[in-house]
Amino acid sequence: MNPPAHTRQMRGSNHSGMRQFNERIVLQAIRHHGAIPKADLARLTQLSTQTVAIIVGRLLDDDLLIKQERIRGKIGQPSVPLSLNPEGAYSIGVQVGRRNLELLVADFCGQPVLRHEVHYDYPDPQVLMTQIAEGLHALQVQLGERWERVVGVGLTAPLSVHKWADLMQGDAAQALRRWEGLNLRAQVQALTDLPVVFAKDTMAACVAELLQGHGQDTRSFLYVFVGTFIGGGLVLGGHVLSTDRGNAGAIGSMPMDRAAKTGGFPPQLLQVASGWQLEQALLAQGHDPLLIHDDAIMQPTYQACTEPWLQQASQALAMVVANSAALLDLDAVVMDGSLGASLMTALRERTLAALAQYRFDGMHQPRLLAGRVGAHARALGGALLPLHSQFFPDKDIILKQDIE
Repeated sequence: MNPPAHTRQMRGSNHSGMRQFNERIVLQAIRHHGAIPKADLARLTQLSTQTVAIIVGRLLDDDLLIKQERIRGKIGQPSVPLSLNPEGAYSIGVQVGRRNLELLVADFCGQPVLRHEVHYDYPDPQVLMTQIAEGLHALQVQLGERWERVVGVGLTAPLSVHKWADLMQGDAAQALRRWEGLNLRAQVQALTDLPVVFAKDTMAACVAELLQGHGQDTRSFLYVFVGTFIGGGLVLGGHVLSTDRGNAGAIGSMPMDRAAKTGGFPPQLLQVASGWQLEQALLAQGHDPLLIHDDAIMQPTYQACTEPWLQQASQALAMVVANSAALLDLDAVVMDGSLGASLMTALRERTLAALAQYRFDGMHQPRLLAGRVGAHARALGGALLPLHSQFFPDKDIILKQDIE
């Protein structure tokens, strides 16, 4: 079976000093293309047949690859497709949110296999560390002997959590102020022998969409995640855009219409299109604010709360989409979130309708797509980071991909 002519080629090197890199190239090729025989793997990676055979032997010995059933009925010897072994390695994502803590175990194929979740009214760092330690222990017990194949922890959280204190009162505000100056990664690292890496929560969610969602067939997209607060990430040419300050794709801070000033400044997107505003509207009407995560939120009972929010949020998002398209020439805008699926669908449809108010003369109107990963994208993205860094090429530095 010859790979299609348009597929990406992952170029390696036959030099003996590049063993680790070539192993990553082989794993990346299989991850992108699925089960594939050695001969096709050699053509795809442009490594010699002998080099691929040696690497495949090593990866099979390490239980990172498994053999599928032979393909018969074609000219020549039957071929044996090779695929990633889901149980070859595991990684843990730890996602700290405003309302919940989520720990997620992903297998070597990037699929979630275990979850541990804790809900709270607000994240108190003094309590949170105990909850994370308990969650890690619970997952270790559940994994049993497989724990030896866990390669790391990907920790995700919003930046500047202490600034949420401006929106809270009482004990919640005091707890949130304790986040100022806190080194969360170091605190979590003290709880485990596994290496811990950190990423902003919406950036991690964007990584999950790139590796497990629309990123498999969409090269450039703005990623929008709607949770308690809205945020995002940016993928350009198949690469997550990362900067020293971690603010690339930080759409929550985008200014909106100056006609609607708040405190002398135009409001930011997070002030008009976050789940927080809908939570407050529900509370004001005596409803449970956590309904924003439930499909019941779309019942007529709550329309007085949902309709104004959908109107203002969709108008604001349409402005973000139009401006981003002009600046970045995007293929798509991917919308995902932790809100109820029906509410997310309504928001996406209303945003698409609001885009009709904008002219796209001289630019490409990006497709508006529903995210493929869903509410657990932040935790899954965290879990993918150690797997990707240890087993797959760093696409920003090493891997060169061509569309042919």
